[in-house]
Amino acid sequence: MLNNLELEQIIDQKLNSKAIADYAPNGLQVEGRQTVKKIITGVTATLPLIEKAIEKQADAILVHHGYFWKSENPCIRGMKGKRIKQLLVNDINLYGYHLPLDIHPELGNNARLAQQLGIVELAGLEDKPNSIPVWGALETPVSAQELAQRLEHILQRKPIVCDEFVADYPQKMIKTVGICTGGGQGYIDLAAAKGIDAFISGEISEQTTHSAREQGIYYFACGHHATERDGIKALGEWLAKEYGLSVEFIDIDNPA
Repeated sequence: MLNNLELEQIIDQKLNSKAIADYAPNGLQVEGRQTVKKIITGVTATLPLIEKAIEKQADAILVHHGYFWKSENPCIRGMKGKRIKQLLVNDINLYGYHLPLDIHPELGNNARLAQQLGIVELAGLEDKPNSIPVWGALETPVSAQELAQRLEHILQRKPIVCDEFVADYPQKMIKTVGICTGGGQGYIDLAAAKGIDAFISGEISEQTTHSAREQGIYYFACGHHATERDGIKALGEWLAKEYGLSVEFIDIDNPA
């Protein structure tokens, strides 16, 4: 077991969260009981996830998408009020880690997906520390169709693929790949500017198709939720292994 504030310090140090600017606070967002033995992990701190944690008598919930985003109404009412009320009434701690869990080189969403795809020599796509998107090379080049099949197998979600606009399609093989899980589709332009063959993210916007079409880059949209399940699972598994905590991942599926 751990003290709830001690647990926050452990995760902060592991993810280097204090050094990363973000759109929401990282760490302990809603304080509950002091002692943490059982943790429920999940992608987003939804009411169904909280209800599962209550059912399983968890001391804490650890998520990728927590609360108190910069653009949201700060009032605790409506949907947010119902969620937070259940946490407070049941004395459950809520920890949220957003960008630190996307970009961590070992446990991060980007790194985990790259590892499963067989991408090596992973590096930041942005020319600055703590780059959000990353890129690397496949050990063996693959076709767009094969990469789409790999993604579907890994994520259990059929990706939306922009490929027919690439010159020499379908003969052109994919060697270099950029990744930004979740809502990272805007980084496609940076990937194209750096001459990367393909870019993977969770979402697709209207303009993403035009970027792929006009810049000749393969694009794969694999689902925001689907691309961000593995990081929080990995963090929970690390805590269980290193500190002997009882940790269970619960997937509240989201088709987006």
